[in-house]
Amino acid sequence: MTKHKPVELYVPEPEFRPGDTPDFSGVPIPKAGAVSKPKIDVAAEDIHDLAYSIIRVLNREGDAVGPWAGELSNEQALDGLRDMMRVRAYDARMLMAQRQGKTSFYMQCLGEEAIACAFQKTLRKGDMNFPTYRQQGLLMTTEYPVVDMMNQVYSNSADPMRGRQLPVMYSSKEHGFFTISGNLATQYIQAVGWAMASAIKRDDKIAAGWIGEGSTAECDFHSAMVFASTYRPPVILNIVNNQWAISTFQGISRGRAATFAARGLGFGLPSLRVDGNDYLAVYAVAKWAGARARAGFGPTLIEYVTYRAGAHSTSDDPSAYRPKTESDAWPLGDPAERLKTYLIKRGAWSEARHTQAKAEIESEMVQTQKEAEKNGTLHSGPHTSIREMFEDVYKEAPAHLRRQRQEAGY
Repeated sequence: MTKHKPVELYVPEPEFRPGDTPDFSGVPIPKAGAVSKPKIDVAAEDIHDLAYSIIRVLNREGDAVGPWAGELSNEQALDGLRDMMRVRAYDARMLMAQRQGKTSFYMQCLGEEAIACAFQKTLRKGDMNFPTYRQQGLLMTTEYPVVDMMNQVYSNSADPMRGRQLPVMYSSKEHGFFTISGNLATQYIQAVGWAMASAIKRDDKIAAGWIGEGSTAECDFHSAMVFASTYRPPVILNIVNNQWAISTFQGISRGRAATFAARGLGFGLPSLRVDGNDYLAVYAVAKWAGARARAGFGPTLIEYVTYRAGAHSTSDDPSAYRPKTESDAWPLGDPAERLKTYLIKRGAWSEARHTQAKAEIESEMVQTQKEAEKNGTLHSGPHTSIREMFEDVYKEAPAHLRRQRQEAGY
């Protein structure tokens, strides 16, 4: 009887594990300004190369170069820097609060601040984001009250979600921020559907769907892509590739695809990759995609190449699956430092002013935190009444729900 060689299962492994010395010198990073900028009416098949390169504006010397540069004034760039600094200060306060037992859970966007902060600046009032839990910058750049964000994290008596969402899962229709779902890929389907509704109503609003690279392996991602490809609604489909989906490196979800942006090509969508740590590049690409959607040319898929500098959440220990120095070795640098360098080189900022602004922002966050904690924290009420869990589920509460509320004493 002939013996045959057994088949094997291939399981991708990250290049570096704890104890290794990270070396990203082999990662292809195109020079800033090297990638062309097409017109917004370009056919998807004519820009396939943009799904394999990386659009960059800021070079290593802090200059803005190339066809995607020149979209922002110094004042607008300064606003962007302050936005990122505020997000980072907010993250630091809430991470500390979790360590102090004031909330059960928190998720930072450390190292990814430029993506949400720059993107939001290109939207109009009435547009709708369908975000993940790492886009707090979308809210903070729309002047949504930070104290309300803190109240939600604390699940206290002033929690806008009335204690019915996990910490960091914010929601604000007024600020174009659709309720966060822990099952990330569902946001893509809803973003496409919302954009289809906008087109059916002959409205002028666009949607933006957000997903992490790990969730592109879910069925919901592909379902959304089919509808986006077929009906061409005004939606921007964002993939934040921060290299790690909890403890799973990006090669697991990417499979044999060269890039995540390349997945859009099979659906006939214009697909671009952008340096997610380059505020100017993110702004320029988001503005281009928004203009394309508003002009009736349909969806755009954007992959933001970045790195998750912190843990996945306060429940995670990244030292168990990646080298501690991997974040420092990441070749695209820190988004806030890069924009600061750009502004200093243009004479619009200085190290002294940056130090002062940092202190002012951190002081503001401390005061806001004190205000929020007057409404209670996780272990020191007051909290939202238990009665709230029975409200807003049905237009008219059915008999069994009324009965359960009565049994609970409400």
